[in-house]
Amino acid sequence: MAHSVQPVQSTKTIRFVLDANVFINAHRLYYAFDIVPCFWRVLVELARKGLIASIDRVKDELQKNDDPLKKWALSEFDHWFLSTNTEEVLDSYGQLMVWSFGNPHYEDVAKHQFADEADSWLVAFAKAYNYIVVTHEQPSNSPKEIKIPNACKAMGVQYMNTFEMLRMLNVKVCA
Repeated sequence: MAHSVQPVQSTKTIRFVLDANVFINAHRLYYAFDIVPCFWRVLVELARKGLIASIDRVKDELQKNDDPLKKWALSEFDHWFLSTNTEEVLDSYGQLMVWSFGNPHYEDVAKHQFADEADSWLVAFAKAYNYIVVTHEQPSNSPKEIKIPNACKAMGVQYMNTFEMLRMLNVKVCA
């Protein structure tokens, strides 16, 4: 279960909320635990500083596979999977659902799928607490799927990929 720690709200500090694909892509593609363990230590350090977090529903996605990522998420990053069960997030989620279900561009299946995924909650969390979404998804014009960047744009939420976030935070992995 995700912790009910409330995110720190500050107008001076930029904060990032990470999509599941940030963790999954790093683990499977370019920052494997056995090749670049310092990347994972950097994530924990950034979380300790209050600069990054993720949400309970992303944690649920990461627990689906019994692999090193699941173990790391539960043992090292568990404290920074924040709850989406807050009034602020629920209000933002409601606004996001009004947008998605009222958008004639998307097929009904896409709308329902988006409503059930962690992606919608990630955008709602970012909207509620003024976080930047970190994802590797790209905008799409397909009516068959609502992508995080499309939802972010609709809700006035910033988004970027892992590398842009690391550069913005002036992070040097294993420098």
